[in-house]
Amino acid sequence: MIRSVVRGFGAALPKRVVTNRELEETVDTSDEWIVQRTGIKQRYIAGEGETTASLGEAAARAALDNAGLTPADIDLIIVATSTPDNTFPATAVNIQNRLGMTHGFAFDVQAVCTGFVYAVATADVYIRGGLAKRVLVIGAETFSRILDWTDRTTCVLFGDGAGALILEAAEGEGTTDDRGVLTASLRSDGSHKDKLYVDGGPSTTGTVGQLRMEGREVFKHAVGMITDVIDAAFAATGTTAEQLDWLVPHQANRRIIEGSAKKLSIPMDKVVMTVDQHGNTSAASIPLALAVAAGDGRIKKGDLVMLEAMGGGFTWGAVLLRW
Repeated sequence: MIRSVVRGFGAALPKRVVTNRELEETVDTSDEWIVQRTGIKQRYIAGEGETTASLGEAAARAALDNAGLTPADIDLIIVATSTPDNTFPATAVNIQNRLGMTHGFAFDVQAVCTGFVYAVATADVYIRGGLAKRVLVIGAETFSRILDWTDRTTCVLFGDGAGALILEAAEGEGTTDDRGVLTASLRSDGSHKDKLYVDGGPSTTGTVGQLRMEGREVFKHAVGMITDVIDAAFAATGTTAEQLDWLVPHQANRRIIEGSAKKLSIPMDKVVMTVDQHGNTSAASIPLALAVAAGDGRIKKGDLVMLEAMGGGFTWGAVLLRW
């Protein structure tokens, strides 16, 4: 059978680092408060000329270099983002143009923090269906542009950045020993919309709006939803937590990550954690974490890796793959 195998990875971050200490100067908060409740120590904030598309392009070029490929080798670009450069066209089309591509096709996926998981699952469907041989999957965000910088409960949580994977069609035996995407488990429940949302949009206010969150409500649902889709991925493949080499979670909050790992009996030394350095970069957080862990040699060829995320909507999902 056809599998969607990881061929390359890359990441890009804005130039400016904003520490908790710096936020203390403008918001009624403290480094101790932020670290204790979230695990975040710093985040990257996009400056003038840095956009979702420019960061996504940089991550894409890094992934292409890592894979030894050029834009001519890519058939499809999928960008997961909630902060596009324009209402339309899609940021994916913008990045396609920046890469000098006039072939293939490109589109965006919007599932907030779960966006990259949705995008990988979507790419896998296109590859297995024979509609694309190589797909550039990008998670890119500039959440700093939709934050209320007077709201200390939200503005300290988020950051900007982009990460990318290149998935390539390859023959597999149809077993869990195959490299590539083994299964995906995706969910959503719109009844939770008002717990995490942006209070604007073209069809309602005619404005971009700002992020609003009921933090306790999100936290209350997070661990259960995350373990639900991970358990479903294990069940679909007949694998177990003991066989897992790495859990690469959405980097939203250290306590959520630790709670999920504990519930699943996954030791923390198998969990990739970058929330302290990047903050919550929404759809960019998983590919950024993958780039860190694969780049430093932790994630190796043949490792069994679980990706998981939960985001506004609510959306949540998991992808199990062999690196």
